[in-house]
Amino acid sequence: MAPHANSDVAASGAVNGSAHAARAPLFTVNSPNVEYTDNEIKSTYAYHTTDITRAADGKLVATPKAANYQFKVDRKVGKVGLMMVGWGGNNGSTVTAGIIGNRQNLTWETKEGPRAANYYGSLVMSSTIKLGTDSKTGDEINIPFNDMLPMVHPNDLVIGGWDISSMNLADSMDRAQVLEPTLKQLVRKQMAELKPLPSVYYPDFIAANQEDRADNVLEGSKATWAHVEKIQADIRNFKAENGLDKVIVMWTANTERYADIVPGVNDTADNLLNSIKTGHAEVSPSTIFAVACILDKTPFINGSPQNTFVPGALDLAEKHNAFIGGDDFKSGQTKMKSALVDFLINAGIKLTSIASYNHLGNNDGKNLSSQKQFRSKEISKSNVVDDMVAANHILYEKDEHPDHCVVIKYMPGVGDNKRALDEYYAEIFMGGHQTISLFNICEDSLLASPLIIDLVVLAEMMTRISWKADDDAEYKGFHSVLSVLSYMLKAPLTPPGTPVVNSLAKQRSALTNIFRACVGLQPESDMTLEHKLF
Repeated sequence: MAPHANSDVAASGAVNGSAHAARAPLFTVNSPNVEYTDNEIKSTYAYHTTDITRAADGKLVATPKAANYQFKVDRKVGKVGLMMVGWGGNNGSTVTAGIIGNRQNLTWETKEGPRAANYYGSLVMSSTIKLGTDSKTGDEINIPFNDMLPMVHPNDLVIGGWDISSMNLADSMDRAQVLEPTLKQLVRKQMAELKPLPSVYYPDFIAANQEDRADNVLEGSKATWAHVEKIQADIRNFKAENGLDKVIVMWTANTERYADIVPGVNDTADNLLNSIKTGHAEVSPSTIFAVACILDKTPFINGSPQNTFVPGALDLAEKHNAFIGGDDFKSGQTKMKSALVDFLINAGIKLTSIASYNHLGNNDGKNLSSQKQFRSKEISKSNVVDDMVAANHILYEKDEHPDHCVVIKYMPGVGDNKRALDEYYAEIFMGGHQTISLFNICEDSLLASPLIIDLVVLAEMMTRISWKADDDAEYKGFHSVLSVLSYMLKAPLTPPGTPVVNSLAKQRSALTNIFRACVGLQPESDMTLEHKLF
């Protein structure tokens, strides 16, 4: 199946979205607490919690509480753009080719037989949510996740971005060595017409082995306000040239070293802005992009493990009510770890050690072969069990943690087919032990790319949801830090004072239950009393 010659490429070099027709809602809610208009869905939602206090004798007292909230969802999705930092990397080129392939319903031959374009691995596009139970048959009714609320379809995204490499997207796709040659041939013409904008390059923040790629960079090797203004201009031009209603920016570029948190430099919003203007060396490229987006109120998501959102960036986002999310895509090994540790500890099994080893041969692995960049990844991978351990004081005393070691090695020969080996060692009944060993071969970019799509679709969705308590005068948006995105991220960013949740089950429940609340539905209890009582 040959693609159309220029159907997806705008004059600006961006990938245009398709004319994906807006679908009628799959369901409506029959409730006095829900109101539908042409432009909005309004709902009243009773939020139930349990307040715990300690009595004088030390006993716990649980008091059920309920509070009413009003939710409002803007039903108009509009035209949405995705701009990726690191557009020419493995993830950026794979996402772009994948969306083009899905728009055109491409099929291609592989040695295992024909394959067709899909969005497998995307929570939004390839998973379902239980809506309820059929009143006549008792069957569970599950609907596509993206039918819960009006969401942008990935096929409709207009794609562009920046990269330190000037290579066009077709050549970048070849360099990445991720997709089948037969698929690449089908999208090559469109991909060849796409070229990234020049990006910010501060050599101190990424591995020296990346220098040979850096031929498409803005002038200046450390922070400057001109870089902030140039990024803002790029976003505004992209939006205007493509007739967009909004843009989401995603960092999918190289892992940077951690930035030092220095009082007077990056600890407050004012200090961070001043440090950029005076060219301080401890401001990273990703923080420059974050600041530019925050000041323009463009949602910015960090898909790498470094501390892009230094305290000053968080402070700035809160002051400007700008959405941010991060950090680090949770794709293969860490997602398995989050699920398995959650299961074991909830089953009453005491994990005492977790050893994780990886080797990979893509450019991410090459960059991580530098110790400072590896340290950023090590931190994001190592903290993913903390909240699950802290939740079980029967198994673990205060401040007790399993031993946790993470190793990453660069092995060019395996390319994007990352090898992840994990050993979980646990104490079981009466002094016994259990060892679980996993060997996970995961095509890294083909797991990460659907996460980019999910993060963009969900971040855009959150820009159209507002809420208020019953006694509030006006609706407001969610907190600047979109912790609701944590299902897709290794080291979830949360608002100050909010606990970090790494449990996959809790992360997904939070996301689905917020969406249910937006249409006036309570969480599904899974008690199935309708079956047990009759």
